[in-house]
Parts: sequence; structure tokens; C-alpha cells
Amino acid sequence: MEINANFTDNAKNDFHLVVRAREGDQKAYADLMHRYKDSIYFMVLKMVNNKEDAMDLTVETFAKAFEKLDKYQPDYAFSTWLFRVATNNCIDFIRKKKLNTQSIHGMTDDDGDEKPLQIKADVLNPEETSIKKQQTQELKLLIESLPHRYRNLITLRYFDELSYEEIAQQLDLPLGTVKAQLFRARYLLGNIINRFNRDDI
Repeated sequence: MEINANFTDNAKNDFHLVVRAREGDQKAYADLMHRYKDSIYFMVLKMVNNKEDAMDLTVETFAKAFEKLDKYQPDYAFSTWLFRVATNNCIDFIRKKKLNTQSIHGMTDDDGDEKPLQIKADVLNPEETSIKKQQTQELKLLIESLPHRYRNLITLRYFDELSYEEIAQQLDLPLGTVKAQLFRARYLLGNIINRFNRDDI
């Protein structure tokens, strides 16, 4: 693979890490994430203006980028490509959020007539309930493979649905520590899920 001759030393270092990551070097993945997680987070935060969403979208960005790493071409610096992945991810998120919060007033059909408001029932049919239950059980099994402190955080946040503040209070930890450890926990869990899905194919 031909590397761009105009690359800075940083971009060259990133490229070598990408090559190692593609070969399955976990430390190379961790180094790339360590280098860019803060700058990606602050860029995302500017776009979505919500710290928790920004944290989730940052994790998603790395998960998507690492999943598509074989598609990266070294015509551009890895950082340029990564920021593009983050930007597109944010745009998708903002678009979906707007769809979900569409005003219930003034909704009209193609003829300009007012449409009756239809609210989708939260009740799942028996097949959906069975699938959801199976997925939850599989997810819990995957969470069991995490180190204890991460497993505990994931359970409190996503199964008990506690806020970051409530978790910090319950575990007697600083809020920043809770957020940082949850960030790491989601990253580890994402890697496990990706490996699980690949093994499943």
C-alpha cells in the first residue's frame, strides 16, 4: 500500500499503527484510540451539545472506524478519515433525533389533510419478546467476560438505568472516574461483541 509522500511524521506513525491494527495487534488499536479519543469527543460535543451523547458517539466512531479499517486508504491522513467517520456518525444521529422528536402539530398527508396521530405500541408481539429476551441473555453472557469493575458499571448504567451521578454516588467514585471507566467498558464490550458477531458468521 502506497503511503502519501506529503504525510507528516504523525500521519506516518498513524499509518504504521493502522497496518499493525489490521494485522490484529490490539495495542495498535488502543494507541490509535488513545491518540484521538479526546479530540474526537470535543468535536462531537460541539455538534451534539450533550456530554452523554458525545461520549456514546465517540465510542461508536471508534467502533465503526475499526470495523471499516480495511477501507481506509492512505491518500489522506488517518486522522482526516477518522474525523470524517465521526462527522458522518453525528449527522446520522442528529437526523434520527430530529425524526424521533418531530412535532405532533401540523402533520399532514400528501393531500394536505391532517393525519391522525399514530403512536406505536410499546408492547412487543410474542416473537419480538422472545428475540429481545434471547438478545438480552446473550448480551449478559458477553458482559460476564468483562473485568468485574467494568461489568458492574455496565449493569448499573444499562440494566438498572442509573445516571452517571447516581452510579458515582452508589460506588463512591468521582464522576470523572465513572465516565472514564464506562467509556473503557463500552469500548471493551464493543470489541467483544464484534468478535462474537464475526465468529457467528
